[in-house]
Amino acid sequence: MKDYKLIFAVLTVAFVWGTTFLAIRVAVETIPAWFVAGIRQFLAAIIMLIILLSRKEFKWIGWKSLGYQIVFATLMLVIANGMTTVAEETVSSSLASLISACSPILVFLGSLAVGLQKFSVRAFLGVLLCFSGILFIFWDGLQDLANPDYRMGMIFMFCAITGWASGTIFTKKLNIQSGNITLNLFYQFLFAGIVQIILAFLFSGNYNFENWTFKSISAMLYLSVFGSVAAFFAFHYALTKISPVQVSILAYINTIIAIFLGWLIMDEQISMKFILAAALIICGVFIINYKPEMFRRQKVV
Repeated sequence: MKDYKLIFAVLTVAFVWGTTFLAIRVAVETIPAWFVAGIRQFLAAIIMLIILLSRKEFKWIGWKSLGYQIVFATLMLVIANGMTTVAEETVSSSLASLISACSPILVFLGSLAVGLQKFSVRAFLGVLLCFSGILFIFWDGLQDLANPDYRMGMIFMFCAITGWASGTIFTKKLNIQSGNITLNLFYQFLFAGIVQIILAFLFSGNYNFENWTFKSISAMLYLSVFGSVAAFFAFHYALTKISPVQVSILAYINTIIAIFLGWLIMDEQISMKFILAAALIICGVFIINYKPEMFRRQKVV
């Protein structure tokens, strides 16, 4: 607890990633979703490039490594992040964050399918709890599915968590070495930003730039500087000090913060069924990912 840098890093990750769902919701109020996602990633790439040049670490990573970065960026940034952004045009930030919290279910099931994970009764019970929470979500908002925009938003969210889970499994299956993480991120952000901006011009029917409000632009810049860059560096600093399973606990805090902020700032309705669904999903994901070392004290170096 004497490592104030570690405390600051952990709080940064927990708070910033918890606010990204709210920031996306604010940004897409006047800016088409693919523009929000694309400009966010492209600006993050520029920031990464500046950091790399200042450190004299910018270089070509080779075609093989570039191929890995493109696949990873497609799954994690273009599909997962991009489709979450598109979904929040019609789905509340609190609901989007709760569905995103379900991604470890797909990671577990996918890892089981490709032989990266062994079946266990504990994990199976966790999956059942998560699915129970998902049923409560649909039970609470079943009538909303009659709205085609809302229905498409939900489809985009499930595509998003599928992309995130696939990217996670892809990395684990190939055992890809991180190397220079900042350099890899530059290529990922650059590729995703270019692709998403192209998608923005193709699929955004009305992108009158004069309609973009200062509030939405500020939210988009916040996502780029803090959501994509600052939180990432804080996350990896935390990984150098504590174990990955301990850092993973932050995911549960992120969801709670996102739901609370959606209710507080955006006046999103939170019913008792929604709270119960959140509790079931968070408990289920925790059970799936539980390891004894989560709460074991680590020696800070």
